[in-house]
Amino acid sequence: MSFARLASATTATCHLGLGLAAVGRPGYINLGRDRDLPPDRSVGALRERTHDLLDAAYAQGVRYFDAARSYGRSEEFLADWLRTRPEAADVVVGSKWGYTYTAGWSSDAGTHEVKDHSLAAYERQRAETDALLGDRLDLYQIHSVTPESPALTDKELHARLADAADRGVTVGFSTSGPAQAEAIRSALEITVGGRPLFGTVQSTYNLLETSAGPALAEAHAAGLTVIVKEGMANGRLAGSAAPEILKTVAAETSMGCDAVALAVVLHRPWAEVVLSGAATTSQLGSNLHAAAVALDERQLDRLATLVEEPGEYWSRRGQLPWH
Repeated sequence: MSFARLASATTATCHLGLGLAAVGRPGYINLGRDRDLPPDRSVGALRERTHDLLDAAYAQGVRYFDAARSYGRSEEFLADWLRTRPEAADVVVGSKWGYTYTAGWSSDAGTHEVKDHSLAAYERQRAETDALLGDRLDLYQIHSVTPESPALTDKELHARLADAADRGVTVGFSTSGPAQAEAIRSALEITVGGRPLFGTVQSTYNLLETSAGPALAEAHAAGLTVIVKEGMANGRLAGSAAPEILKTVAAETSMGCDAVALAVVLHRPWAEVVLSGAATTSQLGSNLHAAAVALDERQLDRLATLVEEPGEYWSRRGQLPWH
C-alpha cells in the first residue's frame, strides 16, 4: 500500500504518530527509560508493552506507526498487533532499513546496531520486513542518511527503490547528525526516470536542534511528506530534564513540557507528521495533548532561545547512555 493513505485520516491527532524505537528492544538512549520500563525486559514483556501503546494510540486517533529493522523486534510486535486488530485497517505503517540490530536482546551490548546502506543490505532487510509486515507496509525508509551515505549515489539501489515505489510502497529516507540539511538537499536531487525518488523525509527537529528546518521546508515545497522524529530530544525536553523556559511556558498553557515541545513542531507549516516516542501509555496521552496546545508569538519567541549549535547538540546526543 502507500503512505498517501494517511492523508485521508481526520482524527484530532492524525498529525501525530507513534515511533517504536523505545519499546522494540530492551536498550535505548531516551532519558528516564530505565524508569519507564519494568525490570522485566523479556520479549514477552516488551511485546505486551508495545501492544498496550498501540492500542492506546489507535484509540486516541493516531494512525501512523513507525518501526525499523534496527529497533529490535518492533516490526514483529507491530505485525502481531495488526494481525489481531482487523479494525485497524486504516493504520499506515512505516519502517526503515539500513541498520542491523546486533545487541542480541541485551541493554548493555558493546554494539547495538550496525549501519549498512548497500544494495545487498536493502535486499536482505526488505525480505525480512516483507516476511513480517507483508502488504501492510506503506512506507520504507533509508535509515539515517548522512551526506557521505552511499545511498545518495548508488544508481543500482535507486533503480531498485524506484521499482518498489512502482509496486505501491512509498520510498522515503530519514536523516541524523549535524549535516541533516545537506543530506536532505542531496536526496531531493535524486531522480529515476525523470521522477523524484523519495516521497517522504523523516528528520530530527526540536526546540534544541532546528538546523534542518529550511531544508525540510524545501522538501515540503517539493512535494515530500515531512515526518519529524525526536521532537522531545530523547527526553531532554520532558519532565524534570526540561529547560526552565519550557517549564514556564508549559505552566502557562496548563500542559506538560512534552506536549508544548511537540506543539512547537506541529506549528511548523511543513511538519505533517510528528512522532511520539512514548514508552508508557501515560507518556503517550500527555504527548498527544500537543494537538490541543495553543501558543502565542511571545511564547514561541521565548522557546526559540533554547536552540543549540548543531555540533553541540549531536555531540551531547552521542553521549547519552543506552539504558
